[in-house]
Amino acid sequence: MPDVLWTRPQDPPAAFYFTVTFGTNPQDADSSFREVSGIAPEMETEPVVEGGENRYVLALPKAVKHPKLVLKRGIAPNSSRLLMWCQAVLDGGLNRPVFPKQVHLFLLDGLGRPLRAWSFDNAWPVKLEVEPFNATKNEVAVEKIELSYAFSKREV
Repeated sequence: MPDVLWTRPQDPPAAFYFTVTFGTNPQDADSSFREVSGIAPEMETEPVVEGGENRYVLALPKAVKHPKLVLKRGIAPNSSRLLMWCQAVLDGGLNRPVFPKQVHLFLLDGLGRPLRAWSFDNAWPVKLEVEPFNATKNEVAVEKIELSYAFSKREV
């Protein structure tokens, strides 16, 4: 039994202990992100005005849309497999094929076991941005990676 457990089973999980994996190769795991956002599937709707009914407008479901998955971390070394994949896609233009990957996000408990998991299918990088450098602040240099994906699923 560990000395300290971060949460009791009835407590909501902490949002700071998570890991991200890319593809099916264990070498593609990368847990060095400081922030992950964009887990927000949303049902698109189409407004329909019903003839003779002026009190409301119907909203009919169309499709589920997914925002881009945004990953932030300190600038990674050139040997980062994720960075190499992003550069191959973004620097290659459309001269080379884009090889999408499956991305998994795991929210972990105090012992490192998954509490929640999300999968993002057919993900591929659409943007690689280095956040501004500022000589008046003492902060880590941060890169932001945006991924587009076909659909997401909460696994656990």
